Amino acid sequence: MITSAEAVRDVAVRAKAAAALLAPVSRGEKDRVLLAMAEALLARSAEILAANAEDVAAAQAAGTADAMVDRLTLTPARLSGMADGLRQVAVLDDPVGEVVRGRLLPNGMELRQVRVPLGVVGIIYEARPNVTVDAAGLCLKSGNAVLLRGSASAIRSNTALVEVLRDVAAAGGLPADAVQLVPGLDHDSVKHLMRLRGLVDVLIPRGGAGLIRAVVEESTVPVIETGVGNCHVYVDVDADLEQALAITVNAKTHRVSVCNSAETLLVHRAVAQRFLPRVLAALHDAGVAVHGDEAVCAVDQRAVPATDDDWAAEYLSLDMAVRVVDSLDDAVAHIRRWGSGHTEAIVTRSLRASRRFITTCDSAAVMVNASTRFTDGERFGMGAEIGISTQKLHARGPMGLPELTSTTWVGVGDGHLVS
Repeated sequence: MITSAEAVRDVAVRAKAAAALLAPVSRGEKDRVLLAMAEALLARSAEILAANAEDVAAAQAAGTADAMVDRLTLTPARLSGMADGLRQVAVLDDPVGEVVRGRLLPNGMELRQVRVPLGVVGIIYEARPNVTVDAAGLCLKSGNAVLLRGSASAIRSNTALVEVLRDVAAAGGLPADAVQLVPGLDHDSVKHLMRLRGLVDVLIPRGGAGLIRAVVEESTVPVIETGVGNCHVYVDVDADLEQALAITVNAKTHRVSVCNSAETLLVHRAVAQRFLPRVLAALHDAGVAVHGDEAVCAVDQRAVPATDDDWAAEYLSLDMAVRVVDSLDDAVAHIRRWGSGHTEAIVTRSLRASRRFITTCDSAAVMVNASTRFTDGERFGMGAEIGISTQKLHARGPMGLPELTSTTWVGVGDGHLVS
């Protein structure tokens, strides 16, 4: 009997071979397949949605949290959005072969640094089947083979999606093994994947803090950390309070189950008396449960006292921690202690304050007078993203096509020798 370790290694070996075949494929060939994949998702939507409905029913029967069920659920509109994501990737520039820099050396030798695929990219993610299509599309366009390890809760959805993508890849003359599901539903299959250094070039975990921490700590394969979003909105002393109100409500309530929704609101004490009653009422009207410090609870008795767990929380729900701070520097100190390095927003009319906030927050993205919800590959004009990196190497922020490449140095001489 084939063991789990052998089965996982087998798909990695096949992915490595597929990556070698995919690396030299032209942009035109890749784009034609991506567009065909988009059409196939819609043409075969009935089987995909049927498989997803089984996953959703099983998750609900198991008592899965509403936020996770929302992430798991596919609708015709979301499936159409996934197809649009593939079309957007198809029209983006192909990073493979791009010259990052180059020069002519004094000895006449030409030197240039060019982008090349990473090779085999492993994605470990929870619930969201849209990641399956986003990751496959981005990896294919950037010349990488992808190994997809979704959660057991989405196995039917992911199986149906990958079957469609592989069929289209093969029909388009590309290696079907460029897109594969990692076999197994238990943690052992993930552990085997994390041990395949040399076959898998990089792992990208997408999910909760526990998943990401486990992959980072246990993997021998290089890891890019993504996703955990304890995002903050800071309302400065010089804020336009009407704008601050709209940004806060949008950042919190537009879609609560995603990593770029705001989890904490920080309000400068000088504007707290005017701003808090309005923003707390608006949050309550939107169904948000407020976890506040003493100043917040004194303004609104519906707020519950916040604890350190609240300041650290990525709620992914209709909850928000709210705190009054004495200064911009106090707000930044709070963010640097409790934040996850994802996205922070400042609402201010002061150029000096915005510059200080930008340079001191130390996060992957900073928004000035804009919602945290803008930190997104599509909204940044990058097409579908593979994730939002919260680390500093090898990429940071939304990861689009260039972030899925490495570089090779190419030296071109004419019999040049080292003397």
